[in-house]
Amino acid sequence: MPKAKVAILKTSPRTVLRDYHELMNLAGYQDVVTKDADTALKINISWHFFFPGSSTVPWQLEGVIRAMKADGYDPNLIHGCHNRTVVIDAHLGERENKQINVLEAHGLRNVHLYEGEDWITIQDAVGDLTKKFTCLNEVYPRGFMIPRRFIGENIIHLPTIKTHVFTTTTGAMKNAFGGLLNEHRHWTHPVIHETLVDLLMIQKKIHRGVFAVMDGTFAGDGPGPRCMRPYVKNVILASADQVAIDAVAAKLMGIDPLSVKFIRLAHELGLGCGDPREIEIVGDQAAAAENWHFDGPFQKMTFASRMQHRIYWGGLKRPLEWSLKTWLAPWAYIASVIYHDSFWYPVHARRVMDTVLQSDWGRLFHNWEQVQPDEQGFPDIGTEPARLSRAGWAAFGKSLKILGTCIREAPEFSSRRRRVVQT
Repeated sequence: MPKAKVAILKTSPRTVLRDYHELMNLAGYQDVVTKDADTALKINISWHFFFPGSSTVPWQLEGVIRAMKADGYDPNLIHGCHNRTVVIDAHLGERENKQINVLEAHGLRNVHLYEGEDWITIQDAVGDLTKKFTCLNEVYPRGFMIPRRFIGENIIHLPTIKTHVFTTTTGAMKNAFGGLLNEHRHWTHPVIHETLVDLLMIQKKIHRGVFAVMDGTFAGDGPGPRCMRPYVKNVILASADQVAIDAVAAKLMGIDPLSVKFIRLAHELGLGCGDPREIEIVGDQAAAAENWHFDGPFQKMTFASRMQHRIYWGGLKRPLEWSLKTWLAPWAYIASVIYHDSFWYPVHARRVMDTVLQSDWGRLFHNWEQVQPDEQGFPDIGTEPARLSRAGWAAFGKSLKILGTCIREAPEFSSRRRRVVQT
């Protein structure tokens, strides 16, 4: 087996498009992502509101698309790809995070997996591989479905560098979570690390090529993937090894990769390399040696994250967890929206984001619709100062609409069903 390789570069708005192109080729993406198959750009939306470090940023998406077009990939075989969660509105998120702006500017298709797509049973998709699952057979004794279109497609994951209250860190491996599981993804939370390992097995089976391009221009520390403390870090990473790129990102954050259970399990099962000592670093060695000394997700948890831990692993597990597998489950979705969207973001977001919004990356995001890139990046990021337009009462008002969508889209209430394709 060839040695795992992760590419890392320092970047700036002035050179970010050139840097993404160089980064992807340093990591050998053309050897993995075949040009004769459809390629899904798996966009990450961890919060429908803009929050630095939480979701795929527009220059990340722009850089990947420009790199692929420059290297001869057919734009007709490239599409944006979104999943839906009950508490995250993907359509709002792609607008608020300006991802849809990029896809439309390049004339690419934009696929929402939960809207009109065919789904196939996992047994039909991967056959006997199900016998190797570490937990999913127990979580879903009747099986589950995955999107039919994923079979034979390339996938490029577009995560960011951040911490996570369930998985310690989140990145390339976690980015498959929303797209590969059906609506009852929360059933896997008690065994979330094992779940990510099983999903990586599935990806290796169904996709033509799997690659990840991770943005660390912003990075998030604390009780992520929402409610974090964002920082400007100016790094970008890429790799064909989903375990290795997550390991390098964890190391940058000051977290021992092999102390993160899903990284260690995947490493032990030979699904990738989670030991930084065994990973070849290409690009900027000094950047790879950085240690940001992040606190991690567990030192300053929010009320919501503490309650989630008690429900899935603590004293509330026995009295409450059972309800999440019944028609009563929407209480948890409603509670999440009320806490995060109606309370935390309106009250805290402006204060937490203020410093990074004043950075060059914050200005670039704010002025995205007006700036004109050249072949290198963005020579002019605009003079308009960065500001948070949706905060306070504006965010609170929007949260009420999100709450309505959350209730309407809850799988326990929705009458919609996935179309199952028999092979």
